[in-house]
Amino acid sequence: MEIIDFKVFKAIIEEGSITRAAEKLDYVQSNITTRIRKLESELGTQLLYRTPKGVVPTEKGLLFHKYSTDVLRSVHEMTKAIKGADYPSGQLEIGVVETMASSGPFISALSEYQHKYPEVTLSLVTGTSPQNYEKVLNYQLDGAFLSGEFDLTPLYVAHEIREEVVLISAAGAELDHSNAAWVVFPKGCPLRSAGEDWLRSEGLPPANIIEVSTLETMLSCVRAGIGYTLMTASAVPVGDNQIQAHTVPERYRYITTRLVTRKDQFHSKAFTAFADGIITAGF
Repeated sequence: MEIIDFKVFKAIIEEGSITRAAEKLDYVQSNITTRIRKLESELGTQLLYRTPKGVVPTEKGLLFHKYSTDVLRSVHEMTKAIKGADYPSGQLEIGVVETMASSGPFISALSEYQHKYPEVTLSLVTGTSPQNYEKVLNYQLDGAFLSGEFDLTPLYVAHEIREEVVLISAAGAELDHSNAAWVVFPKGCPLRSAGEDWLRSEGLPPANIIEVSTLETMLSCVRAGIGYTLMTASAVPVGDNQIQAHTVPERYRYITTRLVTRKDQFHSKAFTAFADGIITAGF
């Protein structure tokens, strides 16, 4: 059994077809078929069901796919640890939430990081906290910012930020929770959950919900007087005279955002330097 066997099998499961897996890996299809037959013979069990539309894994095939994924992850981590430079460099993918990506302190820290470590190729992937959480666990991100509460058992918390939450409305608007629209991010956003819980506590089910995917769209709706929103204070644009911030009840006034990565033995120098930069920025 060789490392390439794990790569081949993983590609077959992901593509659902030996033909598409061969195209993805740029291999000859007959070679992949031969490898799978040899693998099944070596393990003494059938790993794939052949169908007119492609292939599907057997129960043992699903188990082999799980172990293949784990082996390939370990090899990837080992390679990074051994071949990595003695200074921050290489690829670094960080998941961010919209409010974090737009905050002044974060932008300043990001600018300083890129200036200080030009050999790091930094990618910021915007998503909700639940999406970021799953992507970190599935090795799709090197780290991420998570707002709200999660099971942190499999994660290493590099930094924790306690942020103030404010209610944003159009400038001069009179607050009326009983007859208001709320502009929110998709489900999973802790600020959306906090707003809905706040309204329910006042006996006002949040019936008029406007769901958006970007912070700028959210702010545009609020500026136009379409509705209210909850937002971290650091994400509120400075000097924007079309909106105004209001204090919220103590129960909803703060939210915790954490910079996390997996509890691997190896943490890249690029991630460690990134975390240090966030801490130095004064979050």
